[in-house]
Amino acid sequence: MTIQWYPGHMHKAQKEIKEALPKVDLVIEVVDARIPYSSTNPMVAEFLAASDNPKPVIRVLNKSDLSDSKVTELWSQAFDSQHGTKSLPISCKQPEQVKKIVRLCHKIFPKYLEKGKPIKAMIMGIPNVGKSTIINILSGRTIAKVGNEPAVTKRQQRIDLDNGIILFDTPGFLWPKIENINSSYRLAITGAIKDTVLEYGDIAYYAAEYFLEYYPQSLKENFQLEDDLIKNGSQDITRLLEFIGRKRGCLQAGGRIDLDRVCKILINEFRNFTMGPISLELPEMVEKELVEVEARLLVKSEKEINRKKKKKRRR
Repeated sequence: MTIQWYPGHMHKAQKEIKEALPKVDLVIEVVDARIPYSSTNPMVAEFLAASDNPKPVIRVLNKSDLSDSKVTELWSQAFDSQHGTKSLPISCKQPEQVKKIVRLCHKIFPKYLEKGKPIKAMIMGIPNVGKSTIINILSGRTIAKVGNEPAVTKRQQRIDLDNGIILFDTPGFLWPKIENINSSYRLAITGAIKDTVLEYGDIAYYAAEYFLEYYPQSLKENFQLEDDLIKNGSQDITRLLEFIGRKRGCLQAGGRIDLDRVCKILINEFRNFTMGPISLELPEMVEKELVEVEARLLVKSEKEINRKKKKKRRR
């Protein structure tokens, strides 16, 4: 599945962030705890690597109440092992957890407060990871517009938290090309991409196969599935979805199953937490995928080189 969704304001946000980065002390990147890798913007790492003055990063794993706690802990350890990075799993439903961000900022720069020097922090994150809700909790008032859909924040703004920290809010933006196709699916499943550009059938089939492999009991209990569907469902996802359709009354004329409606139910019930805590990726899983992506890009590069050579010879 190839995603084509890169609104103009995202390109503008990318440019503005790159220009403002040298003026801040640290970066707070908010990611979705259910997809910590896929919701980490690689362009942020590129911006930081290109900076003459390295910035520490706090990677906030938001929505940790919706993720598998054991998997979230693995991701937290993986992020903490990266140089200059501290991880912080939180849930916006617990404001005290959100306020740990402030304490961690002061822990990284312990002398700023006693000197009366504010910590300048840039907060960023891809669409729909809960960044605006975090800002509102930290500031104690409604500053950032909140919406359960991507691309709500459209411009940068400066926010004085009155506790020795100045936040520079940035619009959520994706990167132009998502090389790991699995990340494309995960971003779509969690709602980081507008539903208007998605085909529910594609992402629902991907989700159903994943749930069967990693969270079969959650799938079984939520949709009251029979044991043979759990054991053999991965061999015939359509049969599995049709069974769910009959259970939920997704019938068309002639008794046919409305698969489009079933697919929407599956995705929406994951997003609404009806199926319980679920993580969509593990560190070792992503490591294997990155090896595959690297190999694919190498083949693609070699083909492009050969194409250019042939074109040059023809001239």
